[in-house]
Amino acid sequence: MPTEEELLASVEALLGEEPQLPPPAERARLREAAGITQARLAEALKSSTQTVKNWENGRSEPKEPRLTAYQRLLKGWAAKYPAHAAPAAAPVPAATPQPAPVPDTFTDPAASESADTAAPAPAAPERPAGRPAASSRRPARKRVVPNIAAAPYQHGPLAVLDGDGKAHTVGGFAVDCPATTVVELVEWTLREAGLGAPKLNRYGKDSDPLIVLTVAAAVKLGLPERLEGHEQRRSLRLPEDHPVVKQVAKAKWQLTQRGFGPWARIYRKAQGRERQCVQLAILSWDALDERSWPDVAEMEPADIARVLGVYAQRVITPRGSTAVSGLELMTALRPPTKPERDAETGNWVSGHNPGSLGTEPMDPAPPEATPEHPVVVNSGWTGGFLNEEAYQWVRSVETLSDEECSLPWAVGLDLNTAFLAAAARLVVGLSAPDHFHAPKFNPKIPGSWLADLSHIDLDPRLPSPFTPDGSRPTGPAWYQTHTLAYAQELGHDVHPIEAYLRRETGAYLDPWHDRLKNAYVDTLADMGVTRGLDDRAFLAAMDQHKHNDPAMAAVLAAIKATVKGGVGKLRERPQGKHYKQGERWPALERPTWRPDIRAAVISKARVNMHRKLNNMAKMTGLFPLAVLSDCVVYPSPGESPLDFLPYAASGKPQPGGFRLGPTPGLAKLEGVQSMLWAVDLMEKGLNPARHIKGGDAVLDEGE
Repeated sequence: MPTEEELLASVEALLGEEPQLPPPAERARLREAAGITQARLAEALKSSTQTVKNWENGRSEPKEPRLTAYQRLLKGWAAKYPAHAAPAAAPVPAATPQPAPVPDTFTDPAASESADTAAPAPAAPERPAGRPAASSRRPARKRVVPNIAAAPYQHGPLAVLDGDGKAHTVGGFAVDCPATTVVELVEWTLREAGLGAPKLNRYGKDSDPLIVLTVAAAVKLGLPERLEGHEQRRSLRLPEDHPVVKQVAKAKWQLTQRGFGPWARIYRKAQGRERQCVQLAILSWDALDERSWPDVAEMEPADIARVLGVYAQRVITPRGSTAVSGLELMTALRPPTKPERDAETGNWVSGHNPGSLGTEPMDPAPPEATPEHPVVVNSGWTGGFLNEEAYQWVRSVETLSDEECSLPWAVGLDLNTAFLAAAARLVVGLSAPDHFHAPKFNPKIPGSWLADLSHIDLDPRLPSPFTPDGSRPTGPAWYQTHTLAYAQELGHDVHPIEAYLRRETGAYLDPWHDRLKNAYVDTLADMGVTRGLDDRAFLAAMDQHKHNDPAMAAVLAAIKATVKGGVGKLRERPQGKHYKQGERWPALERPTWRPDIRAAVISKARVNMHRKLNNMAKMTGLFPLAVLSDCVVYPSPGESPLDFLPYAASGKPQPGGFRLGPTPGLAKLEGVQSMLWAVDLMEKGLNPARHIKGGDAVLDEGE
């Protein structure tokens, strides 16, 4: 038996040890019960969010002096939120009835995969699921968890596979995946995983399941951790003699023309109406670009599934980059074909779906094309091109008044998803262009017009609305319909010399706009930025919204990248060092290669910006210092937009100028710097709008 002295010594030794903490899972539960995010806890403990995550998943333990403070905090939470008081799991509602099927389009979906033009993957329907497993990203009571579908897609549109054979689904659940090879993974996904999503349009196709591979999962399946080569990372592929590529071919599966790269599609020819196709995304091969998906690739598998799941539910199941997904969403919402009965045979056949772009690629008019396009090279076209691009304009310092220079601040305003706002109710051409000489201008007809606007004299303190750099036109040039219509709106005569116009028109982008607008607004609302806020509260909420939930911040960034990238893809340029001018490139074989639609969106966005600039000058006498795409910088007496934006006596914003708010086309604060700082940049020929945020803003249209 131990002596009393020995027992006391042992007890003293225990008392001398470091404070003991509850298990990692309990640490996360207590924090979530208190409604505190990891980022906020990290800030309180003067640590990093990743460190807090490591404490909560057991990868590391805190050291002094944080250890004692962390223990005290956990003890306080434990007293307030005992484990037995945790909320019970919510009941799972009955399955949502599925709509009756309609005849398919009788095209072979797998065949179109080989040309990389398969129908895109719709998102999961909105249906509540049971209470998901706890996550380290957001308090449980506020968490945004994507809803999952009923059978056959009971586990939602996608899963993230870890190195332990667990497939993490969008509802926060983990499913055992026994696959040890890529072929086994594909077959398990199609037969047992319950992954996929219903079509977004009755004439479309269901989404193919997406499996995201973590580094450990990729290596376990025989894939290299990284793709090495001298090309751009997104262009790299496994060589055809790689063992995994051989395994896929031996098992009678096929790869699309993109090969086995960061976004690999593996398929077999469809059997009747049943598609056999699986999309893979390999994280360590940079499938999720950091600019579009900030920090997502470094998240835990469950959190990656949550981010991609919310995006899939609100936008579309990712099919590649956000630019690719933005373009695929257009087709998913406006499928090119629909089933119709043949009048002679009575059989169902595939017919054109009105309002869509059809199934065949369409050559643009020469001025709408790019200089390397076959239409230009083969015809010897020398008549110039459309130059409908976003603003990159800096005001001449000679036009600054003493009063402006005496103002202390330069304040940047950014328009929310300006291209998306421009796509609303935008009428575009659906048929091939027809050539006209000396046509009478009609602002309702989409197309490209050759006209001389050099005679129009506008205030030099504003950019010209007719050119991207804001300079005055010097002679005849090609313009999209919206640009000429705005010249007419400003009171000037418009006499086109010639034009390429389209007879069949429609608001092709309307469903695309509506879906992305809802996604943007809903995601901002999840982050605490709602429509009901007044301007002061809106600015305060925007100042904190990215810190409230990093996962939702990543979803928001991806939605914005989807808008710009999708518009940019409408005029995708040739890639690769072996391309020769005049050759066709793969993007030209898509019906969605439509530079005229891209020009229409950007023209309308630039016109919308100028209209606001012009109205601001009339209402307030204020003129901008610079504009970069959807960002404008104004001199200001204070550090807030509230110090210079126009308000009525009632306190409501004046219509016509810039207004603050969370919807597309409204403005938010981009950044604040001193007026001296802005003038210094302007004197150097640099654009303050690019740097107003405190870093380098990049004009990125997804090309």
